[in-house]
Amino acid sequence: MVRVSGAVDREVRRSGETTIRYAVSGPETGPTVVLVHGWACDRRDYDEVAEHLSGEFRVIAVDLAEHGESRSTREVWTIGEFARDVAAVLDAEAVEECVVVGHSLGGAVTVEIGRLRPDVVTHIVALDALHYLFLFEAADEERAEGLLRSVREDFAGLVRSMVEAGSPAGTDEAVKDAYFEKMVSVRQPAGVRAFEGLVAWDMDEALNEVEQPITVFGVRSLVTREALDRLGDRVEFVLVDLGSHHFHVESPKATAELIAGVVGA
Repeated sequence: MVRVSGAVDREVRRSGETTIRYAVSGPETGPTVVLVHGWACDRRDYDEVAEHLSGEFRVIAVDLAEHGESRSTREVWTIGEFARDVAAVLDAEAVEECVVVGHSLGGAVTVEIGRLRPDVVTHIVALDALHYLFLFEAADEERAEGLLRSVREDFAGLVRSMVEAGSPAGTDEAVKDAYFEKMVSVRQPAGVRAFEGLVAWDMDEALNEVEQPITVFGVRSLVTREALDRLGDRVEFVLVDLGSHHFHVESPKATAELIAGVVGA
């Protein structure tokens, strides 16, 4: 991956137990776009997207706690706590208005950021996120317990199954293997605890409380009719054919153009 031209690495300490690292690029006076990575990933996944955006926008790419270069010894690993990581960055950078963009788990985090900073966040963008209903069926305790058992007892197997679930037919095996190797090496206990936090997240409650518009750019072959029917009255779905669940890595220019379209709307 390329290093974003002119990017400045910074950090904010939330407490004695958590230090969040992030990168800022683009003009200080430009509209602000905040990029939040997915589960077991890091901000470097957005390097090329940020490169395409930073000519016009102020881009802030964040490493969530114990991902990438951020460090934490905390005990709380909820989606809300991850959102507070990002909110601390917004405060440190004196962001008055922004669009938040989140991939996968990061999509859930961006919804929570919208709840925390309703006067700052103007639009929530989810990259292939929110529509995976098997993660968010809170009423189905048996299904949730099965997922949690998998992540606790066979982390590598769970990671492999998630990569496969996010890979449309025909996805290059080498591409899938690369995502697996990256994600399976996430720092622990954050990898397990973050997944637990995602399963425990009450998406319906969060979506009912946020007032900002939400746009989901979802991989066409992965978004189900059930998800469209269930979420369509609250979320704007835009179906794309740009690659796998990690299409922002595979098609960064096209992804940047989608984000720019939302910011400029």
